[in-house]
Amino acid sequence: MKKIDLIIIGGGPAGLSAAIKAREEGIQDILVVERNKILGGILNQCIHNGFGLHVFKEELTGPEYAHKLIERAKELQIPFLLETMVLDITPQKQVKLLSTNGVETIEARAIILAMGCRERPRGAINIPGDRPSGIFSAGTAQELVNMRGLKIGKTAVIVGSGDIGLIMARRLTLEGMDVKAVVELMPFSGGLRRNIAQCLDDFNIPLHLSHTVTKIVGKERLESIIIAAVDENRNPIPETERLIECDTLLFSVGLIPESELAKAAGVALDKRTNGAIVDNNLQTTVEGIFSCGNTLHVHDLVDDVTFEAYEAAVSAKKYLQNNTKSPTTVNVPVVVSGGVRYAVPQNITDISQELKLKFRVGAIYEGANVNVFFDNEQVYSKTKKILTPGEMEIVTLSADIIAKLQNVKEIRIDVK
Repeated sequence: MKKIDLIIIGGGPAGLSAAIKAREEGIQDILVVERNKILGGILNQCIHNGFGLHVFKEELTGPEYAHKLIERAKELQIPFLLETMVLDITPQKQVKLLSTNGVETIEARAIILAMGCRERPRGAINIPGDRPSGIFSAGTAQELVNMRGLKIGKTAVIVGSGDIGLIMARRLTLEGMDVKAVVELMPFSGGLRRNIAQCLDDFNIPLHLSHTVTKIVGKERLESIIIAAVDENRNPIPETERLIECDTLLFSVGLIPESELAKAAGVALDKRTNGAIVDNNLQTTVEGIFSCGNTLHVHDLVDDVTFEAYEAAVSAKKYLQNNTKSPTTVNVPVVVSGGVRYAVPQNITDISQELKLKFRVGAIYEGANVNVFFDNEQVYSKTKKILTPGEMEIVTLSADIIAKLQNVKEIRIDVK
């Protein structure tokens, strides 16, 4: 059986960034595995700008960001396999691959999971009605319009106000379509505030919060939909129903980390993020397997994906050098309370470095206090002007503070 020091699964921004950093850190025996024909992942269809401000210090489109990563990977002579599907990973880090050359199994000393995420389908939200043509996920519509140059309809409604949905509202408008509304079940948007301003407000596209689609009308092609306001239990209010004529309906109702391979490898998953449970070295519950990017938890900015992938690569180097576990001096779980929905990492093992705690809230908070406790001792507090579910927050604790974790039973992040 062929053996490789580090296998990176996924050739999108997380996988490419991890490979680049790993090679720069001195790891020579690397292999990147990508199931598509080209590297770059989802960035290839994200032709809008706004990428790269933090990593490359310039504003780039998605393909430009991907190109920079790909060119750097080529400069470093990092090998990669395209059109290669990972069928299985064992807890012993044996990776089964399927390509045009057949099935092959490679044993890795370390693995970085960077498979990205997928869209939640229409079936997940149980909207009644027929299944006419003209109904797409937002990501599929983005690929059809941006990469294939297809016109998908004349009039559209978008369900869900995640970032992809907001960006597609603008994109379809620029392509000459009449985007009649964005409909959001929650009382707040799931996207970045800048995307609401630039993609909806600038084009006078209405955003209907606390609304849902109650019926889809049409046989061969979508003809119209019926929307209604929802009550505090998210149940439709019948007397608020109204019809919107449209021939195209896009769903942007959330992203789900690709976790099947992690599960196959015996990695424990977090029910809140649907990604792996990791420590602050981004190591999963299976020794030598690391996770980063949208397969770990869904990010807002690709720049943050790159930085997180860098961390995973550095941790993989430490693991390979020690040939045992990453440095473990404590075992302290991270818990959440108040308005915090989830936090990553979920467990602290290494207190030799500063700690970045990433978290999301479950509602909009104005003038809220972000607090971090070591057991009952408050070690961090900051007032934030606004916190929204669509924007990930990061709390950085210095190495001096982390050194206090020796006798602590839990870390708690709280928003009030």
